[in-house]
This record gives sequence, structure tokens and C-alpha cells, in this order.
Amino acid sequence: MTDLHAPAHAAALDAADPLPTLRDEFLIPRHHDREQAYFVGNSLGLQPRGARAHVEEVMDKWAMEAVEGHFTGRAQWLPYHELVREPLARVVGAQPHEVVAMNSLTANLHLMMVSFYRPTRERSAILIEAGSFPSDRYAVASQIAFHGFDPDTDLIELQPDEPGGLISMASIERTIAEHGPRLALVLWPGVQYRTGQAFDLAQIARLTHAQGAVCGFDLAHGAGNLDLALHDSGVDFAVWCHYKYLNSGPGAVAGCFVHERHAHSDRPRFAGWWGHETSTRFRMGPQFVPTAGADGWQLSNPPILGLAPLRASLELFDRVGMRALREKSQRLTGYLETLIRDRLSDTLDIVTPAQASQRGCQLSLRVIGGRGLSGRAAGRALFEYLAEHGVLGDWREPDVIRISPAPLYNTHADVLRFTEAVGAWRAG
Repeated sequence: MTDLHAPAHAAALDAADPLPTLRDEFLIPRHHDREQAYFVGNSLGLQPRGARAHVEEVMDKWAMEAVEGHFTGRAQWLPYHELVREPLARVVGAQPHEVVAMNSLTANLHLMMVSFYRPTRERSAILIEAGSFPSDRYAVASQIAFHGFDPDTDLIELQPDEPGGLISMASIERTIAEHGPRLALVLWPGVQYRTGQAFDLAQIARLTHAQGAVCGFDLAHGAGNLDLALHDSGVDFAVWCHYKYLNSGPGAVAGCFVHERHAHSDRPRFAGWWGHETSTRFRMGPQFVPTAGADGWQLSNPPILGLAPLRASLELFDRVGMRALREKSQRLTGYLETLIRDRLSDTLDIVTPAQASQRGCQLSLRVIGGRGLSGRAAGRALFEYLAEHGVLGDWREPDVIRISPAPLYNTHADVLRFTEAVGAWRAG
């Protein structure tokens, strides 16, 4: 009988995996004399080895060509953001003209709400999930107040209706129907950051549009994690960051999607010169003429040094494709779930849904008990023990440890190392 917890079994799974690991393409932090078991790609992805070359290319070009680097040689700066357009579209399932890499996530969210949150006296409400990422809640509440409405009444926060803080699709459907006549916008996560629950974007968009509202998504934990189909889903807009699963460095340039039906939108927007149509941009005319598509929401010329690591990461995504990555992710996370349920069910409670379609890489875990501890104290004790032993997850208040096996660089052996460390802590 196969011992699922045997190192030889984990090694065999890695050796036989249909998508061999690209671990050697990344720089893995070390813990003493060995590599970390790094499960924090949902917070900051690892550095692709190719990133340094792309950054140094920009630095060398700056040194040798200065301002002429915008127009000469390879990887010219003037159209530099176009180098990531098509591979980024493939990652999120969009048409190339529907995506753009620019700004930061929350800045992009505000820019999208300028155009897509157009409240009236009858329709002023925004629906989000209770416990949303604070930056999203701050942004939404501030937009409601900016338009002269009251977040206390016009910000609708849907409370979880299932164990562990999960939200059922039935509850989402009921709430959209209940508040439909006053909804201006539904802003929903692709993956809820604390619970790891993934949602059906197309279904939420359909329900929202049926009520005459706009639908947008925060894909901070979805881009590079789920096999997205943004164009086909029909969502109006989406925003995300590139420093998590897309491995583009701390504070990396973010991403934005605007569905092609809004490509020539006359919706109001905050305009900047880099969003002006390219053919007349340098005539420096006084009237803003937006570029068709997502590019028309750009403000300033893009940060070339910030885009360079994204090029390196997208080259790796293009090498394997999101479908194959998603399938490997399901194998890794499924193996993690199996090991936990088999031997650690008295120690760890899995908050994230068991259905593969309702989660990405991440399993959110609550510590039931161990070493005579319980609740948050047990969780913090285990979290700190893991870090001391070179197994890195991350902590989200009040009591969740998030473990995210990223398929580009994590392995079945990494997953086994995590569960072995938990077992050693419990036996402590």
C-alpha cells in the first residue's frame, strides 16, 4: 500500500508530474543549509532568474543611450508596455486590447470606479463581501462618500453564510436580487484573500447585469492563479497586482482589464496623456482623445524598470500556459489537502472549500490545537515554529495561516515538508 507521507512517494509524484517544475528558473530563499519551503507566493512571488537580465538591460540602455532609449535599439521604452500586453492577456483570458499594465492595484481600482461607479439617487449602492481586503473597502467607501452618498447605507457588505467564513453562490444571488434596484456596482474578489474561496466570475457578472448594475473584480489573488476567462465572463472591469502569483517584485506595476464593449466608451474618466490616442499623442493638443481599449485609462508613461521583471515572469507563464499550471496547482493543493485530512485533522481545520473549482493554490488553515494551546495562541505558535524550521506561510488575523503551493516553483516534496513540520510541532 502506498504511503502518502513517504518522501519517496512525494519524489515520485514530482518525477512523474505532467508539468515538470520550473523551480530552477527561480531564486529560492535559503534557511540555514537548505532551501526554504516557500508557500507565500500569494503574498510575494519569488524572483525569476531572468528578471535581473531584463532590469539590467534597461539600466544599460539608460547608461548608454539616455533619452534615446525611448526610440532606439531593442526593447524601446516608448512602446515598452506593449511587450507585456499579449502574454498578460493570455494569463487572464482577455483580448490584448482589453488589458494594460499600469499603476498599482488600488490606484487602478479608483480609476475604474471613476468610470464605472456612476451613482444616482436611485442607484447608489456598492456590494462587496464582508471582510474584504481593507484597501478595497477603503477605496469603495471613499468613492461613495466622494459622490455625496453615505457608506453606512450605500456600502452593502455580504456576510458569510457557510462555515469558516465562506459565502455561497445562493447567498450572492439572493443579495444581488434583493438590492438590485439600488445597486450601481458589484465589486467582488476572484479569490477571497483570507479564506481562499474562489468565485464564479461569469455567474456573478450575469446576475449583476440582470439587475442593471456594473460588475468589477479584484483579482489580486486570481491573476496567475486561476485559469481566468475575463473576456468570455463578461465582467466590465477587473484589477490585479503582479507581485503575488505573477512574480514581478515588491510593489510591482499592476494590471487592469476593461471589456472590449467599453473600448470606445464615453464614460467619464480621469485622463492622462499616455491614455491619449498614440497617433496624435505627441502633437500635445489640448483635447483628450482616448486610445481605444484599456490603454485609454493610462495616465503617465509607464515605469520601465517596474515592467522589466514582469516580462521575465510572463515568459515563464507563456512557456507552460495557464491551463497546465492550473492543473498542476490542483494536484499540489489536492495533495496538501489529502495529507492534512489523513493525519492532521486533529490539528488543522481547512477553511478553504474542498471543491477544486472553488479554490486556487491557497489553503487557509485554522489551528484547532496542539501543545496544550488553542485558538489564536496555537496558530501563532505553529506559524512561528514553521518559520523557525524553514517552512514559510503567512498569517492573517485573527487566526488564519495561509499555505499556497505555487505550481511554477513549489513541489510535492515541499508540501510533504510542511505537513511533516506540523506533525513535529504537534508531537513537540
